[in-house]
Amino acid sequence: MADDADTVAMLLGREPAGAYDVVVRDTEGRPVVIRNDPLLVDGRPMPTRYWLVAGDVRAAVSRIEAAGGVRAAEATVDPGELAAAHARYAAERDAALPAGHTGPRPSGGVGGTATGVKCLHAHYAWFLAGGDDPVGRWVAERVPT
Repeated sequence: MADDADTVAMLLGREPAGAYDVVVRDTEGRPVVIRNDPLLVDGRPMPTRYWLVAGDVRAAVSRIEAAGGVRAAEATVDPGELAAAHARYAAERDAALPAGHTGPRPSGGVGGTATGVKCLHAHYAWFLAGGDDPVGRWVAERVPT
């Protein structure tokens, strides 16, 4: 949509530092999840491929985090399944790097971490965008609809 740039900047509270695509929209067509390029405009690596931008959804996930959700998700989700999700996420992000790129590269998996759970928002964003993420599924079971 033509006004996505303004809407995303307003939802983030700032201009994005890199290129992105809106990959999930709400029923009104507003951005919910953006997919970031793996490099920012200045060439710095961007490890977080999927970003939850919708304010109401973001707030709901923040409440889950504030109630101990990161520890609870990490304790509930199978560690092997989580490690595989991190690897899938990193592979997808890294495949989007420009051909022949030799500079700094993003590292880690979901939210830039290679192990455990760092950010429920990043996991849920990837899950909403179609990612096979066990933590994203765990969050989905807890986000009010």
